[in-house]
Amino acid sequence: MNPAAMIKFMGAKKKFEKNHPKFAAFAKKMFESGIEEGTVIEITVTKPGETPVRANIKVMDSDLELLRGLKEMSEGGI
Repeated sequence: MNPAAMIKFMGAKKKFEKNHPKFAAFAKKMFESGIEEGTVIEITVTKPGETPVRANIKVMDSDLELLRGLKEMSEGGI
């Protein structure tokens, strides 16, 4: 990631954390406690006036590298 993109990303991250402190704390706790193979991650999206849409994944060993990278990015370790 180039430096300008990194700075932009970190600014957006800080704004997201300010706007959604409970979600940011939840995500931080989940990453700190470790995501391991077999963990199920589920998300539901509910748009105004529409039926909720839900999806989930069961974390595979091959997913762990990506999740570690996301954790490093969230900690500013880019």
